[in-house]
Amino acid sequence: MIKAGVVGFTGYTGAEVVACLARHPQVEITSLAGRMDTPVKYADLFPKMGKVVTQVCRKIDVDEISASCDVVFLALPHTVSMDYVPLFLERGKKVIDLSADYRLSADEYQKWFKTEHKDQNNLMKAVYGLPELNRRSIQGASLIANPGCYVTSVLLGTLPIAKMIAKNGITPIVDSKSGATGAGKKAETSLLFSEVDEDLKCYKADTHQHIPEMEKILGQAAGQRVQVHFVPHLLSIKRGILSTIYIKDAELPSAQEIHGMYEKFYKDEPFVRVRQIGDLPRIADVEGTNFCDIGITVSRGLLIIVSVIDNLLKGASGQAVQNMNIMCGFDERAGLL
Repeated sequence: MIKAGVVGFTGYTGAEVVACLARHPQVEITSLAGRMDTPVKYADLFPKMGKVVTQVCRKIDVDEISASCDVVFLALPHTVSMDYVPLFLERGKKVIDLSADYRLSADEYQKWFKTEHKDQNNLMKAVYGLPELNRRSIQGASLIANPGCYVTSVLLGTLPIAKMIAKNGITPIVDSKSGATGAGKKAETSLLFSEVDEDLKCYKADTHQHIPEMEKILGQAAGQRVQVHFVPHLLSIKRGILSTIYIKDAELPSAQEIHGMYEKFYKDEPFVRVRQIGDLPRIADVEGTNFCDIGITVSRGLLIIVSVIDNLLKGASGQAVQNMNIMCGFDERAGLL
């Protein structure tokens, strides 16, 4: 049994972490903290968790949280987590950060987030928390940089063919569609129900801050630089991501060969399901789960990959708990099935 705390519990990802931990057989939630003035019962904020989570939520106090926790999940906004990560690490805590603060190099971080990184020492030590790629490194890590939601769907959809992409000089074109929770819980006109409902819009076309993360990790897996064109869209649904990835190459292997690469790469992965050729998944197949479902089809020199995840689970909180399970030697599926 380990003791866990969540800092930033009021957002969508923080609430999902709490829900996963509450049903985990080997975890006790011992601290819930956020940027707040007065203590409040968690169940008063989230009534559906009444008699499930009895914890009182308090303002962030690093010493108090550290005294009661073995593992700390940081579900804080980008540029805020790096203020707290070194403080928890200095106190010997394992930290899983759900923000983008430890995913990029200092230079790339400043370029894309317009903020100088304050904790470059720990930035160099952070392990990128995609279990299907870095499981061994995650096992011994003290600081996990939990991947971005769009990035998770795209990487899982392309990692089995990363070397082929790089060798043939292919630039994947990615069309991703996300539910509104992907933008976080914040008061913005563009996220109001009346603005989102019955609509579909493109935003940050090929300028999204997840692009350098995709290119960095895919390039590392391929052994050389890879460029990605990425165009995200906002769907009028609460949760889920569907990424359609286009790979154009006159010398593509057969659909059977490519499908074999995917099956081999993911054959032992508990949360990746590869469909039969031509069977393309939809968001409803993974909503509320930590699964990533992948389908492929090949036509006229074009490989089409469809990768779907729940953005709040495999794209964020579920993956964070999966990383905790690996770090602590638990069944990787605990709290997630």
